[in-house]
Amino acid sequence: MNSKSLFLGLLIVGGSGLMNAQTSQSQGENAPVVVKQSNPTIDALKKQVETNPKDTESLAKLATAYQDVSDWTNAVETWKKISVLLPDWSPSYYSQAYAYQSAKDDVNAKLAYEKYISTVKPEEIEASKKNLAYAYFYIAFSEQTTDPAKAKEHIAKSLQYDPSNQDAVKLSTTLNS
Repeated sequence: MNSKSLFLGLLIVGGSGLMNAQTSQSQGENAPVVVKQSNPTIDALKKQVETNPKDTESLAKLATAYQDVSDWTNAVETWKKISVLLPDWSPSYYSQAYAYQSAKDDVNAKLAYEKYISTVKPEEIEASKKNLAYAYFYIAFSEQTTDPAKAKEHIAKSLQYDPSNQDAVKLSTTLNS
C-alpha cells in the first residue's frame, strides 16, 4: 500500500470516531482501503439478538436499523428470521418486500408482496389498506407485460384499497386501453 492511500485512510479514520478501517492484502500497491461505518444502534441490537435470538421486538428494531442505513441484505435476512418466528405476522413480509425492492431484487420483492397479501388477516385489512394497495400495485406493475390479465386484476384490487394513488390510476388506464 502506498503512503498516499495510507494517509487518506488515516485521514478518513481519524476524522470520525465512528469509523473502523478494514484493510486487506492484495497484489497491487494501490489496493483500496475499505472503510466500514460502525453503527452503535445496530451493534447494541445485534448483541441483544445474540443474547436472545427469539426476541422478535429486538429483531424488528434491528431490521429497521439496517433499513435506515440502506443495508438491504441484512435487513432482508433479519425480516426473514422474524417471519420464521412469527409466520402469520404480515408486516414482516411487507418489510421484506420493501427491502428486496430497495435492493433491486424484483423477483423476491414480488414474492414477498404476494406473501404479505396472503397473510393479512381480515381484521387487519382496514389498517393495512395503503400497504395492500401498494403491494397489489407492485405486483400489477411487475406482471403488466408477462400476464396482462393478472395485472388488471391486481391493479383493480390496488385501486379498491387506495383509489387516490395516481400511479395505480395511470397503470390501470394503460392496462385497460
